[in-house]
Parts: sequence; C-alpha cells; structure tokens
Amino acid sequence: MLWRERPADTLLHRLRAAAVRGLGEAVHISRRIACEAAAIGPSTRRGRRFGAMGEASVICFPPAAIFNERFIEIGDDTLVGPLVTLSVGMVADQQMLTPSVLRIGNRCVIGRASAIVAHLSIDIGDDVWTGHHVYITDQNHDVRDVTVPIGRQWMTERPVSIGEGSWLGHGVVVLPGARLGRHVVIGANSVVSGEIPDYSLAAGNPARIIRSHAPE
Repeated sequence: MLWRERPADTLLHRLRAAAVRGLGEAVHISRRIACEAAAIGPSTRRGRRFGAMGEASVICFPPAAIFNERFIEIGDDTLVGPLVTLSVGMVADQQMLTPSVLRIGNRCVIGRASAIVAHLSIDIGDDVWTGHHVYITDQNHDVRDVTVPIGRQWMTERPVSIGEGSWLGHGVVVLPGARLGRHVVIGANSVVSGEIPDYSLAAGNPARIIRSHAPE
C-alpha cells in the first residue's frame, strides 16, 4: 500500500516552505539595502578621502581593496563595480611622487572583480568601459638579474593611458607602458603591452591589431 501524506504533514510542509520563501526574500531585500547603503559616493565619508570623486559616481559594495585614495581621481557619472581593487602604491599611507596617480574619467564603467593597480601614472579617459576581471597596472617585476629571486628585484614602472570611448573585454590585462588610443576595442583575455592606435580592434597575447574601424 502506498504511503500517503497526512493532512497535518501537508500543512506543516506548506508552512515551512512559505517560511523559507519569506526568509529568502528578506535576505535578498536586506542584501540590496546593505549594498546601497555601503556604496561609496562623493558625499560619503569614504568618498571624501579620494583626491576627487565626481557627481553621481559610485563604487559598488563590496569593494575588494582600496587604499591611498587621496591619489585617485574619479570623474562624474562613473560606475565602479563590486569586488574591484583600486590601489596606489605598495602600502597604505605611502607618499607618492605626484598628487594624482590614478585617474578615471567621466561616464566610465569598471567591471566586476577588476583591478587597477597604479604606482606611477594610469590615465583612463572618458567613456571607457571594461568587462569583468580586467587587470590594469603600470608596474611589473624585473627579471634581468638571474642571481636574485624575481619577487625581490626592483620593479619597473611605465605610465599607462587608455583613450576615451574604449572598450576592454572580459579578462583583459593591460601592462606597464601600454598606450591605447581613442575608441579602441580589446578582445577578451588579451594582453596589451604596447601602443594601439585610435579606432583599432586588437586581440591576442600579445594583443595585435585585427582591423580598424576609423570613421573614414
């Protein structure tokens, strides 16, 4: 004979399922409220630590690592996604050579879990968007002295610039000395170390120009 659920068991099951659904909704609502409340904007205490943070810009919660904010400038209407690292220098409270080391322009979007690590100069123009997990740095390890472990050698620094209106796909790595022109597209998972002219589409490791989409 097949076992049949008793009415009391059915009612208990339904009450439990309703309670779980209600708790789940409460968790989602609480998380959304917490993320909105903890976001960093120009009027927040954390936002005022930045060298500049423009109107309507926001760094979503939770960030990954942010330090030496006074050397970071962010323009207007820029969105920095969650789990993003924005750092200047090697350690917190390090004194840098110039008052502005990392500059992000107006109306930019920095994708989730990306990292921008500046030591000398990183300049990101207006309307630059990135995919998730993009890494941009102006410093790299030296490898010239084979008698010293790579991690202990003096690190080289070269400025990086990314022109206005450019798009960096998912997983792109931008290395020291890279110079991207205006309206440049970099394909997903590419590694950029040199110069990419205006209106170019580049991809690969190292990134090479595939075609141009110049207006003319």
